[in-house]
Amino acid sequence: MDLRNAGVTDTHVLSAIERIPREAFVEEAFLDQAYANQALPIACGQTISQPLVVGLMTQALELNDRQKVLEVGTGSGYQAAVLSKLCRRVYTIERYQDLLEEAERRFAAVKLHNITTLYGDGYKGWPAQAPFDRILVTAAARIVPHDLVEQLSENGGVMVLPVGDVAGLEQEVLRVRKDGKNFTTERLFPVRFVPLVHGMPAGQKS
Repeated sequence: MDLRNAGVTDTHVLSAIERIPREAFVEEAFLDQAYANQALPIACGQTISQPLVVGLMTQALELNDRQKVLEVGTGSGYQAAVLSKLCRRVYTIERYQDLLEEAERRFAAVKLHNITTLYGDGYKGWPAQAPFDRILVTAAARIVPHDLVEQLSENGGVMVLPVGDVAGLEQEVLRVRKDGKNFTTERLFPVRFVPLVHGMPAGQKS
């Protein structure tokens, strides 16, 4: 009801959020806050987004159960889990292997079988699986990444992503709509996300 009152009005999105146990995706130290409407820290200096932001960004994608969705930034796996209840298949990329392996264990534990994962640089997207009907980016880019726009379906593809100051001071969620080779952008609401980073972190397992 809190999410509905705050603007998440899509009943399919609300149902998906109800069906995903958020406590399965937060660190043990924060289990008592699993359903608080706030972001929580996870490993590798990342966060699990607050439920309201998850709901609003998911709603902005305008999903249906026939679509193929790319998520950039697996993190805890929670956002991918919500997406998996609303589309045909989720492809999700994470640049921290430890986070990705933990998310994979969580997907298995809650019996989600339509999520495919990749350890890689999210800025580059997933060219081998493109085009995507929808793309969701869960970290803030300075500008809309060209490679991700290229991987959107030319037949009404939609991407939702935070863009702006990577220090988190001035960011807003944009919705990109693609028609043929052209795209338009729409400003939705202010947010604060960790930055979307080029390349792979040092010291990660290969």
